[in-house]
Amino acid sequence: MATFRELKAQMAALEAQATAARAAEFEEVLADIRAKVADYGFTERDIFGRRRGMRATSSAGVAPAKYRDPRSGATWSGRGRAPNWIKDAKNRDRYLIRD
Repeated sequence: MATFRELKAQMAALEAQATAARAAEFEEVLADIRAKVADYGFTERDIFGRRRGMRATSSAGVAPAKYRDPRSGATWSGRGRAPNWIKDAKNRDRYLIRD
């Protein structure tokens, strides 16, 4: 049976061989992919889909203002923590922005 040191040396040698094999295959695979992209005219969107590079967060954007403070004119969308001017209001209807 091999000792721990011998096994560790074998493992390091195998890792080096695997790294060299990957590097050799990498260039071949990359050249093949580039040739196919050029032949067929693939785009990044064709390969990776349309969500590639988009932010992970919601893309809904800024919500329009729903409430307005009559004194200061400050607005609030109704999302997140309520501002001080409306947080204690029992009926928020009087602050609604009517179109």
